[in-house]
Amino acid sequence: MNRKHVKLGTALIALGLLSAYSLEAQSREGRRENRTPPTIEQLFEDLDANQDGKLSAKEVKGPLKKDFAKIDANEDGYLSWEELEKAPKPERNGPPKRE
Repeated sequence: MNRKHVKLGTALIALGLLSAYSLEAQSREGRRENRTPPTIEQLFEDLDANQDGKLSAKEVKGPLKKDFAKIDANEDGYLSWEELEKAPKPERNGPPKRE
């Protein structure tokens, strides 16, 4: 193989890797900027699988699942709109844990 072809191939591979890294970095940056807590309306839209207007322990995830008992003020086993409005905001200590 010709040395020019080897150098050209190496340069193209390096350029491709740099481009991919740059795109991934921009993507991560964009995700961080857009990370705002969901509204109660969004929570119900995303999590209320049976659309009964309340969230069961099986339907929730993340901080809601962890603090379910604390948020469920009337201890009926469900989170209502009102209970979520009165719930304390979760503390954010770094990136969220993956489940």
